Amino acid sequence: MNNPHSSWTREAGFRIEGSNGLDLSKVQAPSVVHAPQGGYRLFYTAVGPERPYPACQGYILSAVSENGLDFVKEQGIRLCPIPGEHHISLRVLSPTVILLGDGRWRMYVEARGAVDHPPVITSAISTDQITWEHESGIRFSTKDGVGGPRCLSNDNHFRLLICCDEYGLQGRGFGKRLQRNVVSALSSDGLHFIQEPGYCMTSHLGSLDDCGITAAQLLAPYRDGDPWFLIYSAWQDAPPGSTVPVHPSDPSGPSNASLLIDFAQASIASDMAGYRSRIFCARSEDGYTFDSSKCIVQGLGYQSEGVDAVHAEDISVIEIEPNKYRMYYAACDRHGSWRIASAIYRGPFP
Repeated sequence: MNNPHSSWTREAGFRIEGSNGLDLSKVQAPSVVHAPQGGYRLFYTAVGPERPYPACQGYILSAVSENGLDFVKEQGIRLCPIPGEHHISLRVLSPTVILLGDGRWRMYVEARGAVDHPPVITSAISTDQITWEHESGIRFSTKDGVGGPRCLSNDNHFRLLICCDEYGLQGRGFGKRLQRNVVSALSSDGLHFIQEPGYCMTSHLGSLDDCGITAAQLLAPYRDGDPWFLIYSAWQDAPPGSTVPVHPSDPSGPSNASLLIDFAQASIASDMAGYRSRIFCARSEDGYTFDSSKCIVQGLGYQSEGVDAVHAEDISVIEIEPNKYRMYYAACDRHGSWRIASAIYRGPFP
């Protein structure tokens, strides 16, 4: 019986890189689904010089592929922030897309406004995966902020895994983030979610995840009694003494800083200040409490080559044929170039 803790194999090259006015500055956070016409559609977060308005920090684009390896970018923006809406005025990112029972598609995203507003989870709806309309309201929020949604659905049952920031008593604007843990929330309609007690996975299990978890996807068992698996990405803090520029999304920075600078350039400068990110796998018997976490994808560091030498995060896993899975993830090399890469696991998952 194969063990998904250790059997992921990187695929050569990359699936997506910035190449046009909409994604040239930075690409991240993929989400892959089967396209209605066959093949695959990859949604990803991007920002570029042709962003729709000057303050915009990111939006959702898409690309299609017949084989899951060679992608052709599609024209236009799939989902854009909404200027004037305080909770979603600057950026939408980290999409997760599910098929609904009526044949429509729903996309959950992390939505951001100014840094003094905590990020929230919102949603959009589509009949064809191309044209998306924002759904009113907020799907999930906390006082300190949330992100990296991943949804698992079955009939009229929806389960979101969400990464929750925790800043402690001082709050977002005055203290350093203490943790970023994974929580679970349930819904019967996909719109109104109730958080379940406790955590699915906590950060700070060791030195490799002391900056928190950025995304976590559940892989359900085939049969009752089989284990669940959680594929997730986490960040390691910069070494002591590192000079770390304030990230433009950091709430401890000036509230209007993100409007006065090049967001992509400033965020990459922070990304490359000594931080690392890696992808992990954890196991659970009940699908709620995970342990036995092991690193399954990591680069060799700042002095090494490789598309994911420094960062590997924000995963999206899809079964591409029986007992074979592909994981798409955001990857950053030692030069600060972000791309979408992939890795293969030949199952079955136990």
